[in-house]
Formats: sequence, C-alpha cells, structure tokens
Amino acid sequence: MKKLSIIIPAYNEEKTIKEILAKVKNLLIPEIEKEIIVVDDASTDKTGLILKEQKGIKFILHQKNLGKGGAFKTGLKQAQGEIIIVQDADLEYDPEDIKKCLEPILKGEAKVVYGSRELDKKNRTRSGWLFFIGGKTVTWFCNLLYGSHLTDEPTCYKCFKTEIIKSFDIENNDFAWEPEITAKILKQGFKIKEVPIKYFPRKQGKKINYQDGIKALITLLKYKFIAPKKIKNKINNI
Repeated sequence: MKKLSIIIPAYNEEKTIKEILAKVKNLLIPEIEKEIIVVDDASTDKTGLILKEQKGIKFILHQKNLGKGGAFKTGLKQAQGEIIIVQDADLEYDPEDIKKCLEPILKGEAKVVYGSRELDKKNRTRSGWLFFIGGKTVTWFCNLLYGSHLTDEPTCYKCFKTEIIKSFDIENNDFAWEPEITAKILKQGFKIKEVPIKYFPRKQGKKINYQDGIKALITLLKYKFIAPKKIKNKINNI
C-alpha cells in the first residue's frame, strides 16, 4: 500500500487548524495510507496548544519562526510516504481536492502535480485584486522563463513523488521556496501537470504580501541563470 505524506505548515492559525485537521483526517483515499505531519512554526497564539491535543498526527514545534519553506523542510525530513503534498492550515483549500492531485501520479501520468485555482471556473471570489494580479504575474513570468504552460504557480497544492522533491536542496525558508522548487523541477525537464481545484479565499489573516511577490520573481530569475546546488540523487528514471 502506498503512503501519502500530507505536510501542513502552521503559523498562528488557532481559528482554523482544528477544522482543517478534521477534514484531512476524514479524507478517504482508497488503497492509500495517510500520514499527517503538522509543523507549528513558532506560533504566538493557541495553535500549538490545540495541536498538542490532536491525535493521529506527527506534531513538530519550531522554537523559532522560520517561514513556510522552513516548516515544509522540517516536515519533509520526517515524511515517510512515497508521495508528498502540501496543505495550508487555513480553510482556503478543500482537502477533498487532494484526491485530484494524487490521481495523475497514481496512474503514472505525472510525477509532479499542481492544483490550479484558475482551471476551476466555479472559483469566482479572490482574496483581493493585488493577490490575484500578483499570482498571475508570477505565473506568467515562470512560463516566460521556463517555457512552461502553468496557470497557477503560487498554488498551495503542490504534489510530488517523494524521490523528486527530496532530490533537491531547498534553499529558501520563506514563501520563495515555492518558486524555487518550481524552477528547479522545470529546469530538470520535469513537466508539471495541473488539475482544477476549489478555492475559498479569506479576506484577513493572509501571511503573504507584495514583497513576497517581488521575491518570487527574483527567485525565478535567479534559478534560470544560476546553476542550482548539486542534485542529491539521480532522478532521470524516477
């Protein structure tokens, strides 16, 4: 039986963490074993206290806030599944869509799958026009540099065969880890398949801002022209 590792970086999400965990725990995927890894990135609210009371998860507490990328890397070190997916700790993404992200990998059609908010035409609302335009710009710039055809690069739902994601040294600890890994995956010649997912944007409490958008563009540019650190493993035949 294959195992799926669901990594949930969490920072000051006391209002949503319990509900999102319930949804992830209740997610039924035939013939797939789940492990849920939650990394509390040194929250200053009650997130950590809530997580300590939860059963059926691997809970890791950062003593110092590192950022979403740092939390993901901590979770990745603990992951034992053959497939990895990222889940945000708020309620913007529906865990039921994890099944859609898994399907192409389980069928052998893809090795990396992103859930695209743009491909689901039922998604009418946005967090705000600044976030919408920022996401569009980052995606357009990624496609321009790497010849890809993505519709939603900044999406939370990034799903990988474990051998692939663990073959890279992830250098960024903040939100820039996402364009970094997208750039490295595309530069190695892997195609990223997208599937439509639902999106329920929140208006308050978002951690990302315009500075992260600017850094995402710089990160994509950096890894286009600067050779990444040596790949840990040969991944051509994965």
